[in-house]
Amino acid sequence: MPAPHGLIERLAEMAGTGKPFVLVTLVETVGSAPQDAGTKMLVDAAGLRFGTVGGGKVEQRAIAAAQGLLADPTTRPCTLVEWNLKRDVGMTCGGTVTLLFEAYNVRPWRVVLFGAGHVGQAVVRCLLLLDCAVVCVDQRAEWLARLPDDPRLEKVRLDALRDFVQRLRAGDFVVCMTMGHATDLPVLAEIFAVGVEPAYLGVIGSRAKREVLRKELEAAGVPPTAIERLRCPIGLPVGGNQPGEIAVSLAAEILKVRSGSGGLPW
Repeated sequence: MPAPHGLIERLAEMAGTGKPFVLVTLVETVGSAPQDAGTKMLVDAAGLRFGTVGGGKVEQRAIAAAQGLLADPTTRPCTLVEWNLKRDVGMTCGGTVTLLFEAYNVRPWRVVLFGAGHVGQAVVRCLLLLDCAVVCVDQRAEWLARLPDDPRLEKVRLDALRDFVQRLRAGDFVVCMTMGHATDLPVLAEIFAVGVEPAYLGVIGSRAKREVLRKELEAAGVPPTAIERLRCPIGLPVGGNQPGEIAVSLAAEILKVRSGSGGLPW
């Protein structure tokens, strides 16, 4: 069955906003049902945005189920359900419907990048090719302005970069590549101080820089076992020192960690 007129355009429009929504498809009907198989609708947190899967109680129940999927971070983003219209929906007809719920723009994994300099510019552009959300934090508005405009990219200007640490979430992938050691260290110290547990914590630099960071963090009271969470240098051992090559190397390492094939020691 062809898609309802205008569905593809509206779906693309909603996908482009970056905001979560659900595509609901009436996959199959048995017996009496208020709509034909193949009908579709789009639902977001506010309610029905486009289309229909039958109106009345079926649609009301389907909208509530779609909104529940968006609200529950533990729910799978693709769910197939079968409802008996009398028992499950409260209708007098005795048919059944099978509905497919597909959530979009929900719970993307997130990379938080401190620093929008030359390497940061390349890293952001590389990450936007993936299915993640990206946050870039910097003191310099002019460097943030050079980044592309994308609904999955949040640009944050702060005088004190460490102030963003309170907004980090467990499971974030966090990378420090600020203007230098003096601005990397306060961010890292704050991360350890608040106790957030990122999936990945890295800082651009050499092995010598890692040793300096280790000593200074230990002097600040950070336990050595916690410091083992820190990756420095960052990235897989491929390529050279050009920003684009560093970006590819870092993105590859993050993907390796995320896939579970390069797990961190904690």
